[in-house]
Amino acid sequence: MLVALAACLVGPGSSPAQAAVPDSPAVTYTNPIAEKRADPHIFKHTDGYYYFTATVPEYDRIVLRRATTIQGLSTASEVTIWTKHTSGVMGAHIWAPEIHFIDGKWYVYFAAGSTSDVWAIRMYVLEGTGANPLTATWAEKGQIKTTWESFSLDATTFVVNGVRYLAWAQRNPSEDNNTSLFIAKLSNPWTISGTPAELSQPTLSWETVGYKVNEGPALIQHGGKVFMTYSASATDANYCLGMLTASATADLTNPASWTKGSTPVFQTSAATSQYGPGHNSFTVSEDGKSDILVYHDRSYKDISGDPLNDPNRRTRVQKVYWKADGTPDFGIPVADGVTPQRLSSYNFADRFVRHWEYRARIEANVSPLADSQFRAVTGLAGTGTVSLESANFPGYFLRHKNFEVWVEKNDGTSAFASSASFYRRAGLADSAGVSYESYNYAGRYVRHYNYLLYVQALSTSTDRADATFYAQ
Repeated sequence: MLVALAACLVGPGSSPAQAAVPDSPAVTYTNPIAEKRADPHIFKHTDGYYYFTATVPEYDRIVLRRATTIQGLSTASEVTIWTKHTSGVMGAHIWAPEIHFIDGKWYVYFAAGSTSDVWAIRMYVLEGTGANPLTATWAEKGQIKTTWESFSLDATTFVVNGVRYLAWAQRNPSEDNNTSLFIAKLSNPWTISGTPAELSQPTLSWETVGYKVNEGPALIQHGGKVFMTYSASATDANYCLGMLTASATADLTNPASWTKGSTPVFQTSAATSQYGPGHNSFTVSEDGKSDILVYHDRSYKDISGDPLNDPNRRTRVQKVYWKADGTPDFGIPVADGVTPQRLSSYNFADRFVRHWEYRARIEANVSPLADSQFRAVTGLAGTGTVSLESANFPGYFLRHKNFEVWVEKNDGTSAFASSASFYRRAGLADSAGVSYESYNYAGRYVRHYNYLLYVQALSTSTDRADATFYAQ
């Protein structure tokens, strides 16, 4: 607020207020990361590699890839580190592997059924010895024993305040549902310590479509809080993410420490053709400055037969944004292709470019998030230009009309292409930022004035500040 106030008080001949370069600059990926890979888990290790594992549609093995970048996982060679047993336990339905590095060794958590009962799903652990898990020696550490001998899966492990925990999904025999969420401390990577606590069961309408499910827990920490996302409902287009929240200093094994959100935090977006997003994990960007949501979904809604027999869930990634209150905002599952970014104002640090009733403006606390996300794509006019496509209205672009900036649908005309194309320049007030010069009106730049966006000629330092943005 003080930065904004200072900017308002600046006169035409004065030096404008300057926002700090964002702590979390834009990151760009191209989705999907991997076709036919569900329940994805990406782990960034201290050796400079990202390690990626996921469920394969054959449900018969555990695979690993590694690369020095998240995008590089798309083309990285894949190694099978373990194959299902030919008979007995661990002989069917090999699901949801996760890879972790704990006390100098690699561990893979996964779920498996039995050849005698494919639905006798239980949780198991592999231990790997060696610097590179793709070539490590793997040993089976056996089943993770819980309160009941019942359907259980989706084990994940994390450390909060020096304590290592396991969270998972399991069928509670006393409840009329498929799975609830549980947590416990670990005495070693494959052994629970104490009595597990039940954190959440599927009771809300969006958790019980098709099946009554809470599963796939994943944890992210930020600002003294811990957030546990989880997946709910059937694994079709109804699949979605919910979230539990607790203080990082609370007793995480006490269900009372957790608060459950009443609505999904991530769900199907027909506008972007993304259906049934779920079973997520979290990683961090290559520069370590952005949190990254990893998840699977499908590119179509209608499925023939059992969704579990449909092989086309694919791994995707996008940046997590953080609200002013410290809670995560996942937005919507973005369209396939290049991921979008946000543009914050150079001189109004908390304000972002967004569309509101199709008019472009800068505003703080944007909701929904996707109103302030734009994909930088090859300019509609070509010749080295860029165009900024709305994340939640694909096919709609920032364009100027009577020198006002609007978000409008591409009508295919050369006039629209010209008005929706810009030259990306180094920030006029800070070269670490970005400024956008009009393609068809040389010397006119996108700038804010009274919080609305225009394409105008610039003459003062304030004008140049108003025309400078940071990609986030």
